[in-house]
Amino acid sequence: MKSKKLSILFVIKSSKQNKKGLCPINFRITYIKRRKEFSTGQFINPVHWNSKTQRASIKEVNSDFINGVLSIIRQNINNAYLRLQLEQDQYEVEDISNLYFGRNGKKEDTLVSYYNKYLAKIKRLIGKDIKESTYKKFQYVKGFLESFVQFKYKTKDIALKRLELLFLEDLEYYLKTEKDLGQSTINKIIQRLRRPVKEAVSEGYLDKDPFMLYKAKTTKTDVVFLSPEELQTFENFTFIQPRLQFVKDLFIFCCYTGLAYNELSRLEHKHVQKGFDGKLWISMKREKTSKDFSIPLLPRAGSLIIKYQSKQSMVFPKISNQKYNSYLKEIAAIIGIEKKLTTHIARKTFASTVLLYNDVPMEIVSELLGHSSMKVTQASYGKIVQKSISKEILRISNLLKSINP
Repeated sequence: MKSKKLSILFVIKSSKQNKKGLCPINFRITYIKRRKEFSTGQFINPVHWNSKTQRASIKEVNSDFINGVLSIIRQNINNAYLRLQLEQDQYEVEDISNLYFGRNGKKEDTLVSYYNKYLAKIKRLIGKDIKESTYKKFQYVKGFLESFVQFKYKTKDIALKRLELLFLEDLEYYLKTEKDLGQSTINKIIQRLRRPVKEAVSEGYLDKDPFMLYKAKTTKTDVVFLSPEELQTFENFTFIQPRLQFVKDLFIFCCYTGLAYNELSRLEHKHVQKGFDGKLWISMKREKTSKDFSIPLLPRAGSLIIKYQSKQSMVFPKISNQKYNSYLKEIAAIIGIEKKLTTHIARKTFASTVLLYNDVPMEIVSELLGHSSMKVTQASYGKIVQKSISKEILRISNLLKSINP
């Protein structure tokens, strides 16, 4: 590993001149743009100090003694620095000063190393306290963390104690400018980084939580869904290729059930049951919120279950999320829909075009989507309700005009 340059500078504190006209001499050590400053215990007439040679001039009465002390300090600091070079791969200016003063506290961890330990810990909780998909999201953050440290600090890892507010602000800027990520994605990455950081604070690796003063930027995103006309066009199109027709059918099924990909991929015939009204319902647990939900099986969705009926326990044949989204992109290009088709759009189409546009109350929409609270539904679909109200007001206004011209 190529060592960084250590700077040792002796400085006169003119602002702290005593009654005898003498000023204290401090020593300042700088390493990787971070510095620490301490007292040497020596005082000097500032006129007798040569800042270029870093020595007391012969005009100073105690010049030999002062220069001798400063020489020993410089030598001992260099010895501490050399020892760290031999014993450790990663160290900071604090480590150099601690070794110089003989402070042997617990060895401080590094950022990427600590994050890897956190990943190893939560990996053992898969299937107990967390889902594998949750673990993968934290693993996803690791890649960005490593690339940022390399980009910003030109090294593979840095001391955990360097994780300050400025680090988070620089990370956010890096993700936005270098990785071209949207604010919503950036917020999720930094939010997941917060979990291990809180543990680091509780374990004493950090004196304070850098997130205390950090404020995530709010994002305003419009809900994207298929309009009634687009949904009709989508449904009427028939594909010759079986793989595209199959994915088209899955997308339509999600448009009429609101199922996310995770629910769709594990939908079994046992989840389709007769409800209190004697009609078929889909009853499952929402993976994201672990909340039970039930959805009435609308005729269009029911016809697709019959179409793919088999002796298998699963309602539909398996397809990976990657292939599913890839084929949807292909389908959109063929049909001429410019929107980026995903299971999320199908789910939003169910909430908007199928439910809200047909005057289904927001409370019922929230329940059918399996949202954790009404606030989530209102935040996402409040504007759609407003548009619906505006449309109705316009209809009533035109009706009144025709009655009273």
